[in-house]
Amino acid sequence: MMASKITGIYVPTLVPFDERGDINETELRRFLSWLIDKGVHGLYPNGSTGEFVRLNAEERRRVVKIACEVAQGRVPVLAGAAEANVKETIRACEVYLEYGARAVAIVAPFYYRLSPDSVYAYFEEIARNSPIDVTLYNIPHFASPIDLPTIRRLAEFPRIVGIKDSTGDMSFMMRMIQAVRPKRPDFSFLCGWEAVLVPMVAAGADGGTNASGNAIPEVMRQMFDLAHSGRFEEAMKLQYRILDLFDTMLNPFEFPDGFRAAAEMRGFKMGRGRQPSTPAQQVNRSSLQSVLQCLLSDFGVVEPPAGGCAPRTGNLQKDQIGQIVYEVLHTLEERGVIWKKP
Repeated sequence: MMASKITGIYVPTLVPFDERGDINETELRRFLSWLIDKGVHGLYPNGSTGEFVRLNAEERRRVVKIACEVAQGRVPVLAGAAEANVKETIRACEVYLEYGARAVAIVAPFYYRLSPDSVYAYFEEIARNSPIDVTLYNIPHFASPIDLPTIRRLAEFPRIVGIKDSTGDMSFMMRMIQAVRPKRPDFSFLCGWEAVLVPMVAAGADGGTNASGNAIPEVMRQMFDLAHSGRFEEAMKLQYRILDLFDTMLNPFEFPDGFRAAAEMRGFKMGRGRQPSTPAQQVNRSSLQSVLQCLLSDFGVVEPPAGGCAPRTGNLQKDQIGQIVYEVLHTLEERGVIWKKP
């Protein structure tokens, strides 16, 4: 039987850490189960948001095993299987098949910048030897790019069933679909940049692997469903609202700390990520969290800060300062230091 096409919202899942910096397995299971209950179409452990490069090989396998155990067939698992070389990557493919993953996602070779021919050779070897379906993961910001001619060649292998593209480039997505879909209608095109998810779906993308799903899984699902059913005007209203939240989680924080902070606000003990931070960064992050909480409260998924939310300007730096001033004034009013308007 032919496996089902990979479609919908897959969440590149965060990994909670405990006080010692170890994986908090209990919280991870609770978090993954919550994502499923909120309606996501699939789980994507060991993605960039899951900080897979900051985990060791044993931890990466443990994260996938837990995801498969929690999913229990309720949703498919797309497991990140990228290792430092072909041999270890293929071994990860074998292990994740045993765990019950639907498919694996493999980023192009990273650290060394390779030519298109070398990128092709890398995935060709995997395609010929992997026992599980493979999705390509194109993220040129961190790894060797997978260009269009290479994607066209790799799509000839039945084992390669899709691509996650994180460039946010609409024209590139359209060119991929135009080049591959006529011969491979089963091939999945997934948008890894939620700032343009609705336009990508309108252009023919099958879904997204989106970090924002860690914070607002139900909203991401709603936005996709609207776009997928052709209700683009409604979907775009959500798309524009998500832009500010996405930018706030992504840009001022060290990735993926903004998404970790948002998941914390949804009731999960994410702990500190494995990238150390300076005291100044920690203070800055604390002030940013109030702005983030205000943005999340706009979606009705968390309560606003106790001091309320300052009017936003659309300029994150100004909004951050404005929110700090707003909260300080509120505190002074509550203490009777300054006059409070009736």
